[in-house]
Amino acid sequence: MRHLNKLRLATLAIIFAMLVLLPFLSIYQSYRAAYAYDLLAPAEQQFYDVMEWLSEPFTDDPAADLDMLKGTTWSANIFGLKLSDPLAVVGQMAAGGRVYAPFLLSALIPIILSVLLGRFFCGWICPATGLYELNSALSRWLRALGLRSPARHFDLRFKYGVLAVGLLLSMVTGSIFFALIYPPAIIGRELYYAIALGGFGAGAVFFVLTLLFDLLVARRGFCRYLCPGGALYSLLGRYRLLRIARKVEQCNDCTKCDVVCEFGLQPMRDGFGQECNNCTACMAVCPTDALAFRFAVTDLPAQGAGHLGRTHLRHGASPAEGED
Repeated sequence: MRHLNKLRLATLAIIFAMLVLLPFLSIYQSYRAAYAYDLLAPAEQQFYDVMEWLSEPFTDDPAADLDMLKGTTWSANIFGLKLSDPLAVVGQMAAGGRVYAPFLLSALIPIILSVLLGRFFCGWICPATGLYELNSALSRWLRALGLRSPARHFDLRFKYGVLAVGLLLSMVTGSIFFALIYPPAIIGRELYYAIALGGFGAGAVFFVLTLLFDLLVARRGFCRYLCPGGALYSLLGRYRLLRIARKVEQCNDCTKCDVVCEFGLQPMRDGFGQECNNCTACMAVCPTDALAFRFAVTDLPAQGAGHLGRTHLRHGASPAEGED
């Protein structure tokens, strides 16, 4: 189980790489459709040649076939399978005042997976997650240098207020407000701007502000307290079927799982709840393999001290020794 976190990090890297690749494919597709190779600048011709070499094993007609790979984690077409973030669909319905069935169906797979797996999108898919975790690593390095950042705590319910206000603003303005403040949407859009258009938009500034908020105010503060997508996924996954649970017989109360949890949960005290995104970071650091997945609609109640820990051995092992 401890190697699942490596798989998660690899998945995040692949998704981010795809978001970088997609604008290049779009540019190349435009060049092919225009039949304008001789009119391209030398650098553009070099880019054309590289993309042709990369795509040639997969397609004979890039101008048409590359339409099979479009979009971002906000909404995408992947080999004919249309997928959308549930937040995009909810925002569109609020802004348009009606349900557009094809768009709703494109969110069906993410919704079903969230009901089964919980807030997995935040831990396994969101392209901002890797950047936020690098930001947390930076915070640890700063602490090692003696520069401690504040670790403030706020009400976790605040993000549900952001979700509600965002829906209200979408209804009033007729535009999808969440696209302005939702990191997965911002990253996909800004990468396209940077690669295809040669610059960044205002969304890049907002994303940097979220990084500073996490670094200077609260650890993973935006995801925990402000992200409307995190709020929606937490609601969808409240009664998820796949949950991390502690095997109290193998726990030694080392607290490593509590320390590594980016969302400030308490795995060592069975405190997971609907905020858990099943990232498996706690499993990866557990020295006794005391954390594992289980199928259930609720978390285990607090089980007390781990049986390999000093508290249990001091108070629980003595009677057993007396019986021997």
